[in-house]
This record gives sequence, structure tokens and C-alpha cells, in this order.
Amino acid sequence: MKHLHYDLNLTSSDSVQVSLDKQANVMLLDSSNYQRYKKAQQFKYYGGRATHSPTYVSPPCAGHWHLVIDLGGYPGRVSASVSIV
Repeated sequence: MKHLHYDLNLTSSDSVQVSLDKQANVMLLDSSNYQRYKKAQQFKYYGGRATHSPTYVSPPCAGHWHLVIDLGGYPGRVSASVSIV
């Protein structure tokens, strides 16, 4: 599964700003759910389909998080820039 991946250490007050060149899925996952995502198993995440840019996603708690951006199985490429605000 092709995707963009960002490894982040976030506090509970952080918000991740994601700027995209097209619509895409923007998902924030903990480590166990990221492993499930990579194995194409059922997983839980925060975020969802981003239809505008920039879009924001926030963690429910502080910790180590994985930001994943993908096209949901559709062909093509997506470009993104990510910053913590």
C-alpha cells in the first residue's frame, strides 16, 4: 500500500496542519494501528478524507503518532507538507 508517512511526537495540545495538492485520506494512528494499516487489517484512526487544504488533525493524547496520507487505493500521487501548530 503506497502512502506518505510522518513519524510524530505530539502533545495533547498539538494540532497537525496538512497541506495537500489534492483530496486524500489524512489519518493519525498510534503504533499498533499503524502496523495493522500496513498489513491491510482493520484499524482505528483520527482524521479522515480531506477535501480542502490545509486540513487539521489533533491527537486525543500526548505520545508517539503516525500521520498517514493516502489516496484510498485510487491511482495517482499526492504531495503534502506537514507542520505542528
